[in-house]
Amino acid sequence: MLQLIEAIRSGNIADFKGEGLKVYPASLTTAGGTTIAIVRTTEGKKLIAVGEGELFDQLQGEEAAAGAKVAPLSHANRLTLNRFLPYTAPQAFGTKVATMGLGDRLGIASPGHIQTLRGKDIRPVLAQQSIRELALTGRTYEDVLDAAAYAVLQEGYKDGYGADGDHLKKEADIEYALRLGFTMLTLDCSEYIDNTIDPLSEAEVDAKYAALPAELRSHYETRYLASAPNVPGASLNYTALALKKDVLIYDAAINFMEAIYRRYIESLDREVDFEISIDETATPTSPEAHYLVANELQARGVRIFSMAPRFCGEFQKGIDYIGDIAQFERELASHAAIAVHFGYKLSIHSGSDKFSVFPLIGQYTNGLFHIKTAGTNWLEAVRVVTKVNPDLYRRMHQYALDHFEEATAYYHVTTDLSVIAPLGEVSDAQLPEYMNENNARQLLHITYGLLLQAKNADGSLTFADEFFQTLAEQEDVFAAGLRSHIGRHLELLGK
Repeated sequence: MLQLIEAIRSGNIADFKGEGLKVYPASLTTAGGTTIAIVRTTEGKKLIAVGEGELFDQLQGEEAAAGAKVAPLSHANRLTLNRFLPYTAPQAFGTKVATMGLGDRLGIASPGHIQTLRGKDIRPVLAQQSIRELALTGRTYEDVLDAAAYAVLQEGYKDGYGADGDHLKKEADIEYALRLGFTMLTLDCSEYIDNTIDPLSEAEVDAKYAALPAELRSHYETRYLASAPNVPGASLNYTALALKKDVLIYDAAINFMEAIYRRYIESLDREVDFEISIDETATPTSPEAHYLVANELQARGVRIFSMAPRFCGEFQKGIDYIGDIAQFERELASHAAIAVHFGYKLSIHSGSDKFSVFPLIGQYTNGLFHIKTAGTNWLEAVRVVTKVNPDLYRRMHQYALDHFEEATAYYHVTTDLSVIAPLGEVSDAQLPEYMNENNARQLLHITYGLLLQAKNADGSLTFADEFFQTLAEQEDVFAAGLRSHIGRHLELLGK
């Protein structure tokens, strides 16, 4: 350790070799009179600080030598780093650059994500998690931000990253994310979208619509039936029945969007990328419905960063697009044109692995989009386990099969367990092929929370400790897998 401290003091750690130590040369940085670097020890990653001054004094750690500290990668130390090294804090990006949400459910994928996106015309939203994901992984938003910030420091990445409070519905959760400094908020409006309307008969729709206040009905009819909207590149054709349905489905949600904007976004003294999610609906979002929501928000002075409609077809977890690609292209053209018309980015949710439609998304958005990924990063970690720890994988796979139905309460998938090759018929060398088969991918995808939190009778974790130890030992292999897999996403998106 003393030799490492001297190497950091001299600023020359690229060639340092030490038993039980791995240094991250890109993390070496100096602020004031303090030089710091991240090092992996036999006890995990640590922050080594050498020198003097405010940063040195404020970092919490143990003295290792005169003018040297070994500090944990703690929440308190992350906050200190944010103050002295602003690039380690998240930022908002606005609407002028493409962004990619990279939900790191494990807290260890961000180095690989940074290596993948570095130097490309797209910015990473490294800290992206929903409250559901936090509950399933036993993490907090503090944990999510800490992991992203330390990854940024480790990789010496200074081009900026975002932090997204994803799919938030409750005001307490919105307050929580914003209080911690999250720079993006994805508002999930699903609880205010009426999914009972679309299946109704015309007479039933008419009756429900007639019960609305006359002033409200007149407002919508004047704005959408009196004259056709002019949006270059979009095909919009309102009918009386379709408008009635859209008003019944979305009016309460629009009020909710405005209320959250007024209460939490408009009054902030910093920029926040405010995304509207209307993708959690029973039926696809028509271009007409998309335009109506966007037009109403603009009329009310609500500024948004992006909007996520529900596209036709299916955007299921961890597999390619399912549906009519020609229809998707036609509707995508209108959705993208609407986003351009109102000055925000089109957002694509459950965007992992949708390789067949990525070129279309890049084309019709002119490369200006927001796309969310998450579970595919977990699957790349599982792929590593299939290769280097087959015994662990086999136990995880069987547990996932045994608890699959429990996991379907959280995610919609059309997985057919009967076509997944039985474990007993698959050799260790063939295990990685599970990660190339859609049904097996979804099996492991949606059971991540159950696997990570499973416990033995004595209270010890059944899989998680061994899983994380395996990934720590295979850190470079995991990062290489992410560079390849997420890199393929970017290439097909035109980045």
